[in-house]
Amino acid sequence: MLVRRVLLAILLTGLAATSHCRAADQTTPPNIVLIFVDDLGYSDVGCFGAKDIRTPNIDRLAAEGTRFTSFYVSQPVCTASRASLMTGCYANRVGLSGALNHTSKVGIHADEVLLPELLRQRGYATAIFGKWHLGHRPEFSPLKHGFQEFLGIPYSNDNGPLHPVVKTIPSLPWIDGEKTAELDPDQSQFTQRLTEHAIRFLERHRDQPFFLYVPHIMPHVPIFASQKFKGRSGRGLYGDVVEELDWSVGAIIGALKRLNLEDNTLVIFTSDNGPFLSYGEHAGTASPFREGKLTTFEGGVRTPCVMWFPEKIPAGRTCDEPVASIDLLPTLAKLVGAPLPKQPIDGLDVWPILSGQPNARTPHESLLFFSGDELQAIRSGDWKLHFAHDYLTVAGPPGRAGKPANFEKMQPKSIEESGIRGIASRHGYEVRRIEQSLFNLKDDPGEAHNVAKQNPDVVRRLEALAEKAREELGDSIANRRGRGIRPVGRVD
Repeated sequence: MLVRRVLLAILLTGLAATSHCRAADQTTPPNIVLIFVDDLGYSDVGCFGAKDIRTPNIDRLAAEGTRFTSFYVSQPVCTASRASLMTGCYANRVGLSGALNHTSKVGIHADEVLLPELLRQRGYATAIFGKWHLGHRPEFSPLKHGFQEFLGIPYSNDNGPLHPVVKTIPSLPWIDGEKTAELDPDQSQFTQRLTEHAIRFLERHRDQPFFLYVPHIMPHVPIFASQKFKGRSGRGLYGDVVEELDWSVGAIIGALKRLNLEDNTLVIFTSDNGPFLSYGEHAGTASPFREGKLTTFEGGVRTPCVMWFPEKIPAGRTCDEPVASIDLLPTLAKLVGAPLPKQPIDGLDVWPILSGQPNARTPHESLLFFSGDELQAIRSGDWKLHFAHDYLTVAGPPGRAGKPANFEKMQPKSIEESGIRGIASRHGYEVRRIEQSLFNLKDDPGEAHNVAKQNPDVVRRLEALAEKAREELGDSIANRRGRGIRPVGRVD
């Protein structure tokens, strides 16, 4: 009788321990891997329509996860897009727009609470390997904004002696932590080096929750592929570069599986904006959308996005419900149990959409698309209204061999020259104007047919939503400041 009691006690103790372990596993915060490539076009990966670029690893990620076909960034340019990603805010709320360079005296403000800072509160290890682009002065270092490790470059890779037009830019720094480890590093090794560091980070932190941010430097011009990938694709060097990025995705996923981390890791793959069309064969494509980077047309602000989280995000699904990069911070914060920043943010929790809950819809009444401090367009449902504004389009035939369009007629321009005409002069664009236009994106994803006259009620509704946004976020087109704009970080 005594033996039976002892055996029963041992059995019950074992069952309790097993139950406790399962409960602990269920409450373990998920790991997060965010891969953010640079200037990749919507249709530059296989699962989004590429025919001459092989991306089996990204395609497999989509097959085992969800492909989001209406994923948006808030502005179609590097710094602004990253500011939104890291803060959950429209970039102009936090004072950052355009693309910072080596002369910039501004950066992310110390009072802004970034995604890695929220995750650190929950015990996450954090690292960034790639392009930071939220300020290069010491005050703006990623190590002062929630990241524990940093390897990469402070701004875009053309911000150096390899810029095709401006020849007075100093050497491009390769930063390790807060120190410059190299000047003008071999750009053909960027993707390989960043991937190797990412995998070593996973190996070191396999026993604690981690946030791995890999903002790849490629395929922003000037583009480079390592020797192993040169000549492999059906689209020249640009395709080779994308295929190497796909290899990187596969290597990171492979490491997660080797370390038995895949079941509790959310992987997000997307791009900071659309393709740099002026660079022609060295740029991507955004089919079926209009224009690309630097414009608020769909080709500039809608980017390919895949999310993978086994048994949490449905496999083999395509989701066309609008989701924005500003939504990632609040969604991830809720997922890991971290408090939101006390200052207002613009993103909203979209986990019901990501996880495939029945009838989940965007929580946004509208999504806004700014260029700098101009509110240029607004989307609500299937409708997108462009307000009258100037925009950039390629000046003549696209460029070749790494040169922008119209290169032979260009005169070297200072990188400090700002504004839309300064950008046009450096990168082979010309300025055009669109008058107020309404498009139905479901019927007309290429924004080719203005149906404003046929839908005056829709126009009035979107104008009213835009007016509410101007009160909060401003709009230089309408000469409005915006009560919710916060100061940018500044160094005198």
